Amino acid sequence: MNLRFSEADEQFRSEVAAWLEANLSGEFAQLRHRGGPGDEHSFVEERKAWEQKLARGGWTCIGWPTEHGGRAASIEQQVIFNEEYARAGGPGRIGHIGETLMGPTLIAYGSAEQQARYLPGIREGRDFWCQGYSEPAAGSDLANVKTRAEQDSQSGQWRINGQKVWTSWATESDFCFVVARTLAGSVGHKGLGFFMVKLDQPGVSVRPIEQLTGSAEFNEVFFDDAVCEAADLVGGPEQGWQVAMALLGFERGVSTLGQQMLFQNELDEIVSAAKANGADRDATIRQRIADAHIGLRIMRYNSMRMLAGGDDGSLSKEAMIYKLYWSSWHRNLGNLAMDVLGAEAQLLAGEDYQLSRLQGLFLYSRADTIYGGTNQIQRNLIAERALGMPREPRG
Repeated sequence: MNLRFSEADEQFRSEVAAWLEANLSGEFAQLRHRGGPGDEHSFVEERKAWEQKLARGGWTCIGWPTEHGGRAASIEQQVIFNEEYARAGGPGRIGHIGETLMGPTLIAYGSAEQQARYLPGIREGRDFWCQGYSEPAAGSDLANVKTRAEQDSQSGQWRINGQKVWTSWATESDFCFVVARTLAGSVGHKGLGFFMVKLDQPGVSVRPIEQLTGSAEFNEVFFDDAVCEAADLVGGPEQGWQVAMALLGFERGVSTLGQQMLFQNELDEIVSAAKANGADRDATIRQRIADAHIGLRIMRYNSMRMLAGGDDGSLSKEAMIYKLYWSSWHRNLGNLAMDVLGAEAQLLAGEDYQLSRLQGLFLYSRADTIYGGTNQIQRNLIAERALGMPREPRG
């Protein structure tokens, strides 16, 4: 594969950079470099307004097909957009779950009516989504889901009962995609449905979980006879596993491009800190910074080489390493940040457990190796699906 950008791609880069320079200003200037790991709680309403600004400029959902309002941007162009977004200091994206997970899943598996109803709100930055997968007893083992969905024989509506946990952005979201059991007595991946649930209703309650970072973007979500219309079931009543796995494919692939391009800003901040406090004179620290730079370049080339896959969430065999690679690299970057800061890493930036960006990076990057399938799960996927090794015994 040619890992160089074409002339057309570089023209696209100039267009992106010029738009960001002109628009990430005025009321939005305060958002530069905000809303990243450990800082997700900052400027939430302003960042929602920024999502709508991006949409008016045609810069949301650029990887979507043109018939659904996207630009049909290639992987190379998506890399370029996110590189320039990071270089300009663009804020953390609140709409990324809808744009990179729910949207592509609806495009692949939703009905024409579902696409017409939900895709415009995602694309225009009006509707925000969260993920209802994990439960207290079903995290990495998603097939252990206990949340139930029962359909009313007269109205056709589904009534959902159960609990989800570690639901990012539930307090700020309009909708949640929920995996629930539709077949009583079913076990494993059989008898599951994939539902699009409106959160603003009496049957749904959200409880924030305060983290070590001091923020609370993760939540518990409780469903007590929550209503979901029959038209908001994606696929059939027992096709939820197929749809859920497709969405996880998007999560382990293209959906993380944006945050990975922001890693360059984090590495730059670590380099600046090392120069300021003299840590750069330590040969071991210098070598680790060089290794981090090399790893980041490899990540960039891997994204261009591996992620030009199917539109159904499936990943090529070589792309199976992608999530394991970047999450491990980012965790190690957090470790490097703490070692560069030295004793200063133990001091809070302010009262009320206010953390610096690098302290937030260290704590938040722990989660990268867990969500979307833990690193241990990723290694099993590589062994079984990419290398064709025998499946791990499951009792």
